[in-house]
Amino acid sequence: MNFKSQVNKQINKQINNQVKKLNLNKLTPYLFLLPALLALGITSFLPIIQAFYLSLTNYDFITKPSFIGWQNYISLWSDRLFWQVLLNTLIYLVCAVPLLIIIPLFLAILVNQKLRGIQFFRVIYYFPVVISVVVAGLAWKWIYAENGLLNFFVSLFGSIKINWLTDASTAIFAVIAVTVWKGLGYYMVIYLAGLQSIPQDLYEAAAIDGSDGWIKHFDITIPLLKPYIILVAVMASISAMKVFEEVFIMSRGGPANSTKTIVYYLYEKGFGSLEMGYASAIGIVIFGGIFLVSVATFRFINSPVNSPALAIAPTVQE
Repeated sequence: MNFKSQVNKQINKQINNQVKKLNLNKLTPYLFLLPALLALGITSFLPIIQAFYLSLTNYDFITKPSFIGWQNYISLWSDRLFWQVLLNTLIYLVCAVPLLIIIPLFLAILVNQKLRGIQFFRVIYYFPVVISVVVAGLAWKWIYAENGLLNFFVSLFGSIKINWLTDASTAIFAVIAVTVWKGLGYYMVIYLAGLQSIPQDLYEAAAIDGSDGWIKHFDITIPLLKPYIILVAVMASISAMKVFEEVFIMSRGGPANSTKTIVYYLYEKGFGSLEMGYASAIGIVIFGGIFLVSVATFRFINSPVNSPALAIAPTVQE
């Protein structure tokens, strides 16, 4: 009887030790993540909570915040200028994002060729990324000027000069063009990384089946790059929703608020009029808009990521 009890105690002890080890193993990854989660909480989650609180108050940097409930959101709903800048931001999103998805993919395919001097073209295409937004904005503002470089080339064809940044019908598209030009090289590099991970055996097998030239990119390249396309689409959408520097430098939201975006409107309300509660409400709307656009973009493009081409890749590599 004593022998059996000792055996049972020993077994129970071993089981308890194994359970403790198992629990510790499960806890270990979270312990490693804890510093990053604390930093993320302090720099991201806490400001979001604070912004939501301020959006429910009347705050001007001078007096203490006074709670007013949902009044800022009600005012936003009836603010005609808010809806105009929201429409401008939507135009920015619809025009810029497709271009930032398609053109960098085309450039990445071009510079992925094994040709002499191809590194030079990679540098040239990426060069706008390293230029400061301030410098790029000022340079393009000079190019768009009435007597600027662009109107000089337009005049060579006998056309009248165009007021690129002072005409409400062209101003927002002129600013969008700068955003697209600035981001092409950045997204090209992302695509290039994906292209260089695709096995060449796939293209050789496709050539045997008659899929060659540009057709092979529709059959192989695009399906295999779908995760990268999703990444670029989400990043470009977020950038388009948050655009500020180009508008601030080139047009200051004019003419007639035609280039004023929602982030620029937040800046005006928060730091121009000192309506921090109202600006915080706009910030919460931006946060919700970015979240919805990111989810919608992911679901629209991701249908599905695991395409037949992805399933072929391991077999070819073997």
